[in-house]
Amino acid sequence: MSPARPQRVCVLGATGSVGVNTLDVIERHPDRFELVAISGHRNIERLAQQTRAFQPRWVVVPDDEARHQLQDLLGPVTTDILVGEAALAEVAASPDVDVVMAAIVGSAGLTSSLAAARAGKRLLLANKESLVVAGDLLMRAVAESGAQLLPIDSEHNAIFQCLPAEHRRQGVASVLLTASGGPFLHTPAAQLARVTPAQAVAHPNWSMGAKISVDSASLMNKGLELIEACWLFGLTPADVEVVVHPESIIHSMVRYLDGSVIAQLGTPDMRTPIAYGLGYPERITSGSAPLAFDPTLKLTFDQPDRQRFPCLRLAEEAIAAGGTLPTVLNAANEVSVAAFLDERLGFTDLARINEQTMDRLGTMAVSSVEQLLEVDHRARQVATTVIKEMSA
Repeated sequence: MSPARPQRVCVLGATGSVGVNTLDVIERHPDRFELVAISGHRNIERLAQQTRAFQPRWVVVPDDEARHQLQDLLGPVTTDILVGEAALAEVAASPDVDVVMAAIVGSAGLTSSLAAARAGKRLLLANKESLVVAGDLLMRAVAESGAQLLPIDSEHNAIFQCLPAEHRRQGVASVLLTASGGPFLHTPAAQLARVTPAQAVAHPNWSMGAKISVDSASLMNKGLELIEACWLFGLTPADVEVVVHPESIIHSMVRYLDGSVIAQLGTPDMRTPIAYGLGYPERITSGSAPLAFDPTLKLTFDQPDRQRFPCLRLAEEAIAAGGTLPTVLNAANEVSVAAFLDERLGFTDLARINEQTMDRLGTMAVSSVEQLLEVDHRARQVATTVIKEMSA
């Protein structure tokens, strides 16, 4: 059954892979959804194409240079072009927006995610860093405003689907967070130092942006997802089992006290969790291909190797210590991944930089968003210093 009027949707991070897939699902349901706001970072040509196709009320770009580029590409339009982080928060909290897809990559998406939560929106959270950096503050904002938070990461969306509807922890023994293992699952440890950025971003199952692809290759993405799962579902690290599942068919599972394990399966296509979040509690078509149960379907499992992929261990240590340490880890990782993609350091240096930054800064109790932003800034400075020391 369609809603009485179309849901007014804001897509933050519209030019990335999650944003593009979100627009694809929205386009399939013109009676259900109206796109009223989008944002993009540097892919201004794609943002212009999206603006022409959907004619949203607002488009948000990072700076005046991007605004001029977009205006030149669009010519005369009725869309308002807004600039900067404050504009992201403004459109996310607008009374003319019902649903916010938070798909900005990295900690840059924090303030707009918080703004949507505080304004009581349906928040479709694809920006895991918002919970990694400020999980306590974001979850508190959701509770206080009555916002509806639906996870869009395929793993957390799967867990949400597998948990009991009314009492989220009733009878739950643990959750099983699946990991594909990335492109280096079987690469000998001695060869990891020589892998290239091009090899790291070549994910075997998913089509993702460069940063998240590198995180998947290092298992940092799974570590960040573990932290996210703890905040979303009220878990401790001991409640979360990470399981390597190379086929990416089972997106995650929930283990119950009676011995049952409930899993959510599907083809590896982000449109499935996106459609689930947009349509919830109804199921709507996503455009993803149906899963074929035939002799070619194989489901295999293994345990993660924390020696070869220490970023997972670092994330477990960060959430166990709590406070500002997850913020430090996330900031250091964003800096180190950017340096790796620029070929300024090796793949195995990622974990070393992250760990040294964590050791130098330690953790403090969380007091405010402003404090977390300052910690984020300081961690980036320290990580940059560590990189320079390593290359000296």
